[in-house]
Amino acid sequence: MSRRANPTDWMWAHAVDLIAQAEHMHRQFFRLASSARTQAVWEPPVDVFEDEREYVVVVAMPGVVEERVEVAIGSGELLVRAQRPVPLATSRLSVRQLEIPYGVFERRIPLPDAPLQFASRELSHGCLILRLTKAR
Repeated sequence: MSRRANPTDWMWAHAVDLIAQAEHMHRQFFRLASSARTQAVWEPPVDVFEDEREYVVVVAMPGVVEERVEVAIGSGELLVRAQRPVPLATSRLSVRQLEIPYGVFERRIPLPDAPLQFASRELSHGCLILRLTKAR
C-alpha cells in the first residue's frame, strides 16, 4: 500500500513535518545569541536584497524605538542589536497569551567579502531598513 493510500502513514508524516516547522520557528525566535555582552533571547526575521551597487537589509522589529537600535559592521557580518519591551508591563493585567517575542535581541547577518559602507538607516512600518553601498 502506498504512503498516500494509508491514512495513518500520511498523518504521521504530516505530524512530523509540523513538529519540524515548529522547532524551526522556536529556534528562529528564541535562540540564544553568542554575544557575551548581552543576553539576547530571540532573533528577528531578516530579508537581504542586492544589486550591482548596494545591499539592502530589512529587519522586522515592530515596537522597537530607532534610538535604541545598535548596528555595526565587522568581521564579515552585520550586527543588529536592540530590545523590544513588553507592552503593558506595568499594568495590572495578567498575561493570557504571549506569542510575540520580547526582550533583548541580536541578529548577525553574514556579509560578502567586499568593502561595504553604511549609506542609510531608516525605521519604517516596524522594519529597520539598512542600505550598504559597495565600494567601486
